[in-house]
Amino acid sequence: MKTKLSAFILLFLMSVVSVNAQLDRSIQPKPGPEPSISLEVPSEFELKNGLKVLVVENHKLPRVSYSLNIDNKPVATGAKAGVESLIGSMLGNGTTSIPKDDFNEEIDFLGASLNLGINGGYAATLSKYSERILELMADAAINPLLTEEEFDKEKTKFIEGLKTQEKDIDAISGRVADALLYGAKHPYGEFVTEETINNVTFGDAVAFYQKRFNPNNAYLVIIGDVDLSTVRKQVKKYFGNWEKSIDVTTTVPPVSPNAQYTQINFVDLPNASQSSIAIKNSVDLKMSDEDYHASIIANSILGGGGEGYLFKNLREDKGYTYGAYSSLRANRYGAGSFSATAKVRNMVTDSAVVEALKEINRIKTEPVDPKMLKDTKAKYVGNFIMGLENPQTVARYALNIKLNNLPKNFYTTYLQKINAVTADDVKRVANKYMKPENARVVIVGKGSEVLENLEKTGIPIKYYDKYANTVDKPVFSKPIPEGVTAQTVVANYLTAVGGKDKLQGINTILTNADVTIEGAPFKPKAIIKAMAPNKESMEMVIEGMGTVMKQKFDGATGYREQQGMKVPMTDKELDGKKEEKGLFPELYVDVANMALESIATVEGKDVYKVKVTKGEDVSHRYYDTTTGYLVRTESTSEQQGQMVTSIVDFSDYQDVNGVMLPKTQKITNGPQIITLKSVDIKFNEGVIEADFN
Repeated sequence: MKTKLSAFILLFLMSVVSVNAQLDRSIQPKPGPEPSISLEVPSEFELKNGLKVLVVENHKLPRVSYSLNIDNKPVATGAKAGVESLIGSMLGNGTTSIPKDDFNEEIDFLGASLNLGINGGYAATLSKYSERILELMADAAINPLLTEEEFDKEKTKFIEGLKTQEKDIDAISGRVADALLYGAKHPYGEFVTEETINNVTFGDAVAFYQKRFNPNNAYLVIIGDVDLSTVRKQVKKYFGNWEKSIDVTTTVPPVSPNAQYTQINFVDLPNASQSSIAIKNSVDLKMSDEDYHASIIANSILGGGGEGYLFKNLREDKGYTYGAYSSLRANRYGAGSFSATAKVRNMVTDSAVVEALKEINRIKTEPVDPKMLKDTKAKYVGNFIMGLENPQTVARYALNIKLNNLPKNFYTTYLQKINAVTADDVKRVANKYMKPENARVVIVGKGSEVLENLEKTGIPIKYYDKYANTVDKPVFSKPIPEGVTAQTVVANYLTAVGGKDKLQGINTILTNADVTIEGAPFKPKAIIKAMAPNKESMEMVIEGMGTVMKQKFDGATGYREQQGMKVPMTDKELDGKKEEKGLFPELYVDVANMALESIATVEGKDVYKVKVTKGEDVSHRYYDTTTGYLVRTESTSEQQGQMVTSIVDFSDYQDVNGVMLPKTQKITNGPQIITLKSVDIKFNEGVIEADFN
């Protein structure tokens, strides 16, 4: 088989050479025909209960997809915000006649997928199982298995999720930005809290389902290997007994007015290692508007990806961030929005704001480069055509025409309208919808490090808490008690953790820890060994995969090994390792290189912020003013051409043979977050010289 394949490739290459020999490369080839979109016009019918059904027959593959959309207008739920999420999480997990496990097992057995939420659902399967999957979807939608026990489980899970977001910079930024942009009582601006979730009873959740999950305004889009007459009978059979609910007509309130002037809306997050920036204003843009296609291209040019103005400036030129993007969203209820976002290092927060505003003003005032306009449109067209391979995309397009009152040829002429966008169109829509002069610059960050420079931008600053309530400007500096110096802080730490004599008697430390890497599907285990004065070894092990990473330093040389690749440490890294004099740095620190800067706040507690200088390198160590424990270290280094701040938080101090050590370490390195929880710590046993080879 290999020989035949090689021969085929050789013949192919020869044919290419032959064709190339006949081409006159001095003549530019004629452009191909403009891509056109051919979307099948759905067949339509409506059940007596109001369910509207759109069917697109496509017999190329033996597959069928079902998209159910409950098209009720958005509604605010006020003191019981989150009720829709709670009931939505319970749908699609069994029916009144089929237990949860049996329901899910049958879907898996059929090789299908089926998901439901409060706004509808989606199912996909092979055509030979299509009727059964339609039956299961209808049963789960009309007769969901709703029990108080399952409700309590989902409620507990939801509250745990909220707790993990309490200090999450993205969650806080999104909540505050939407509340200020739309209004906290608007359906798009209200937010869920532990209090509102606790207000929701099982009866509230069931009542919300009964009122809102109904066929009154529902659409079912069926795409794939089906026959219209057959599928019509099936839909009537399984969805025909779905009863209408009471009238669910609501009025979507207007959004809050945009800011009268450019302003920074600042939220202080003392533990933030970086700042989240979101420049936002509301827009009245609909898919049916003439500006719609031009707005897509304008946004792509500004911040649609790696080629956008924002990315090129803030990432590639300045190195402030890993990414900077924008969005310009249409909304049929007049609640669209424009936003430009980035997460940046604390020290460049002010500069990033200035540069982002500059790029927004640039697209409003300067004509876009013709080549960039051409490339942007070409990329968008390519992505659009690729998206048509997904049945969900096709279903969404068919539904968009209905929901947004679009002309039937909206998508057949879509690419022509995209390609017709001009540089003047880009500038026009940028001026119409991107409003830095009326924008809220929502920043969530560490006020003690960023506010002084933000004030120098001259942009007025208003202050909010994590729930969009107006607050006074935070106060960061507290007087340092008389007699407290960097030297006394270090001495207090040594006493607090067990005393110099105890620490000096420790020659080796063996630590076994569970590791959590945020976003990773696996949880490694770490084996960390250290030997005085500066030898160290760390190995990461994943069950079923063995050792996946090593890092070793034997006092003179060191290396990292991952996936069989062994990389020696750099000279700078080796010099830093050699300078370490013991397992507990505070025992050997040169106080002359330390300075007590201030009393700061970490995790709501007062800490002494101590500056440590080693040559050109500056880092900070934070010690709890009450316990004396080290609670954080902070340093900045160059990684892959960018300056990245690394923060290590120490918590959960526990007694290990008379020495207080932190059981938990949370390492934040740029966007990466790794947590180590010590399972077992041993002193002066289990470590030998050979461990560091």
